[in-house]
Amino acid sequence: MTAAAEVLDLRDVYRTHGTGAATVHALAGVSLAVRPGELVAVMGPSGSGKSTLLNLAGGLDSPSAGRVLVEGRELGTLSRRALAQLRRRSVGYVFQDLNLLGSLTAGENVALPLELDGHRVRRARALALAALDEMGLAELAPRFPDELSGGQQQRVAIARALVGERRLVLADEPTGALDSQTGEAVLRLLRARVDAGAAGVLVTHEARHAAWADRVVFLRDGRMVDTAGPLGSAEQLLEAAP
Repeated sequence: MTAAAEVLDLRDVYRTHGTGAATVHALAGVSLAVRPGELVAVMGPSGSGKSTLLNLAGGLDSPSAGRVLVEGRELGTLSRRALAQLRRRSVGYVFQDLNLLGSLTAGENVALPLELDGHRVRRARALALAALDEMGLAELAPRFPDELSGGQQQRVAIARALVGERRLVLADEPTGALDSQTGEAVLRLLRARVDAGAAGVLVTHEARHAAWADRVVFLRDGRMVDTAGPLGSAEQLLEAAP
C-alpha cells in the first residue's frame, strides 16, 4: 500500500452525544490533516471538543459521522484486534489523567506497549529505560506510580507515548503537572520526535506551548478555525476565532 501523505486525516467529523433536546455536538464538521514532520497545536475553551478530537484521532472513540484515517487506514473499518494493533504500533497517546498502571513499575509501564506488540521483554525494557532516560527518570524505573510525584508520573506517561517507532503522537495537556523547565524539555522532545518524521497533535491552553507547533487550530463549540501558521501570540489566535 502506498504511504499516505498524511499520518492523520479527519474528514468532516462529527461526534454527537445524547438525543433530542439533550443532544450535545462535541465536534461538528471538523476536518484536520497532519503530515509527517508536522506538529499541530489545538487550543480552545473548556468543552470545545479538544479531548474528543484526540480520542477520535487515537481510535479510542468513533465518530457519529465522517471518517478518521491513520496512515491511510480508516479506523472505522478496522476490527477491534486490528485497531488495537494500530494503536500499539503507530499511536502514542499522553492522556490527561495519565492512565499509568499502579501494579507495574515505571519501566514496566513504558515497556508494556512494546511487549504487547511482540517485542522480547529484554528489548522492550531496554527501549523503555532509554525513553525514561530522555525524561531524566532512568533511576526511577523500578518505582511504582504511587512512589512518584505527579510531575514524575507525567514524564513516565510521556515516555510511554514516545517509546518505539510511533508515527502519530497525541498529547493532551502533557505539561500540566510539570514545572516550566521540565515542561520545556518535554516539548523539546516532542518537537524532536516530530522533526524526525512523526506527526504530532498537542492539546494545550498555553500560547507559549502552542508556539512550538507548526500550525495552531482553535476549537470553539466543536467547530474549528485553522490559523495560517505558527502562533505568534495568544491575542493573534483569539482574534482569528469567530
